[in-house]
Amino acid sequence: MNIGNVSLKNNVILAPMAGVSDLPFRLLCSGYGAGMVCMEMISAKAIHYNNKNTRELMRIHPDEAPVSLQLFGNDPHLMAEIAAKIEDEPFSVLDINMGCPVPKVVNNHEGSYLMKDPDLVYSIVEAVSHAISKPVTVKIRKGFDDGHVNAVEVARAAAAGGAKAVAVHGRTREQYYSGKADRDIIKQVKEAVDIPVIGNGDITDGPSAKEMLDKTGCDAVMIGRAAEGNPFLFKEITAYLSGEEYTPPTAAEVAETIRRHAGLMLEYKGEYIGIREMRKHLSWYLKGFEGAAALRRRINEMESFDELYRMLDELKM
Repeated sequence: MNIGNVSLKNNVILAPMAGVSDLPFRLLCSGYGAGMVCMEMISAKAIHYNNKNTRELMRIHPDEAPVSLQLFGNDPHLMAEIAAKIEDEPFSVLDINMGCPVPKVVNNHEGSYLMKDPDLVYSIVEAVSHAISKPVTVKIRKGFDDGHVNAVEVARAAAAGGAKAVAVHGRTREQYYSGKADRDIIKQVKEAVDIPVIGNGDITDGPSAKEMLDKTGCDAVMIGRAAEGNPFLFKEITAYLSGEEYTPPTAAEVAETIRRHAGLMLEYKGEYIGIREMRKHLSWYLKGFEGAAALRRRINEMESFDELYRMLDELKM
């Protein structure tokens, strides 16, 4: 699987997820077999104004390569300027977010709002593609709403502007993450453009990944929410697609991964921020384990990593 001149380890990709796909989590997913990992989306304006928190989001570890850095914004000139400014950072691919559904982004005419204007999509991609030598990709949705299903038109505009791949989430902005992802729209995009197409939506295991590839003809799959608390999913899917046997992690292996995740959080974010951000991950890891629901309040009140480790010891994990 190649995106421009970048070779991916395989065609199973971690999606960019705000508040989830940070450096510690990306390292875990890469270690469990993700072919490429995508960073949390970053505001071009925030980089322009030298926002300190944004610079922290841009940290990359050599062990997670290849990495896709995702920018969002709606000004072609600013997007190109920022892309050129950060090109020396150690990411491999620059992605442009055209799929984020959250109101504060959409109301600023960014994210999935851009799907309303294919001409602007072309202008942004064309400007950024000419500003840097690294491959540029876009992430889009089925459309803005059911009355405006235009993923094919937007994908064509992006390809014409120089995009080297397009990821398509088979839901409209109006759907957010509800309902069933539309495989047919991803197939239509694949048939309409000559660049790699990455299918996204409702991929939760090996069979659903293979179904996405088979039914749409797409070149790769992108895993989002199903990977929360389950970085092992990349190992499971890559094994299934290659016909290899996969053994789910034992409770002890899950606990070891939690400890490693916690250690990375502590290293990169410190105790105060790290444990607070680790709470949601811990709840996801323990989902389905006996007694997990009863532990939710305790998890949400954790103030230190020592408390986390003690809880794992008590659970004999």
